Amino acid sequence: MSTITDLAALVARHVPSTGMVRTPIDRLSLFRADAPTVPLPAVYEASLCVIAQGTKQVSLGERSLVYDAAHYLLVSVDLPLVGHVIQADRDTPYLCCKIDIDQAALADLILAEGGRAPRADLPALAVYRSDDDLIDATCRLMRLLDQPASIPALAPLIEREILYRLLTGPHGPALRYMAVADSHLNQVSRAIATIRTGFDRPLRIGDIATAAGMSASSLHEHFKAVTRMTPLEYQKQLRLQEARRLMLSAGTTASSAGFAVGYESPSQFTREYARLFGAPPRRDIEQLQRSGNLLTPV
Repeated sequence: MSTITDLAALVARHVPSTGMVRTPIDRLSLFRADAPTVPLPAVYEASLCVIAQGTKQVSLGERSLVYDAAHYLLVSVDLPLVGHVIQADRDTPYLCCKIDIDQAALADLILAEGGRAPRADLPALAVYRSDDDLIDATCRLMRLLDQPASIPALAPLIEREILYRLLTGPHGPALRYMAVADSHLNQVSRAIATIRTGFDRPLRIGDIATAAGMSASSLHEHFKAVTRMTPLEYQKQLRLQEARRLMLSAGTTASSAGFAVGYESPSQFTREYARLFGAPPRRDIEQLQRSGNLLTPV
């Protein structure tokens, strides 16, 4: 059976330097950092994050979690988190693989089990101790990168096994509850998807509530319980994170970035940007570029 050391060797071979690699397996991404990174906000999709080496911290509001090679991070719905690598160096880099959750496959597995998923109050963001079977399955998925012809046939099977391992683990009840169409977790997930699709447009709570199948008051209550923020605050984070990405990766000016993500007032954009990132746009981007320790948070 493959071990966490085997997984580290596989990730290191496919990501030889700091950065992210999107693999031929659609839902598998790999990450490496050769030094600690600065905290960066980003939206984490519903996913499993398995660290093979190093340590990472993620925060949702005032709640922070630390995970490492002995623990995995499970994100049940798309969440705006702040993450940074806290332990890594050139000799022992941070190595991680992220497997996005296939919602259709998850629902199919749950349906095959029969019965209705019980209500679960487990958090949508959680860290659990890794187990040998989960690590072994992740290694087998990684090895398919050396057998590209086998990916279409075998990757879905191994991903399904990984989902099964999660369903039978400590977070299983929350995953089952998430897949139930009329559960609050599923409804919030639909609301999040609607906000993300049109984050640069004015937020209409009535439309979001309708898409989620909830009343406006129920949407506010359960949205905040899951994400630690209101729908408007969630949209604001999406806008500011995208503006930051445009300035950092595309060289867009602050004013153009603000307009691109839906702000009509440059002063409001600058004020809200500084409140989230700790500095006005231009100074923040200059600080990030000087630091060099940037990595998509996973």
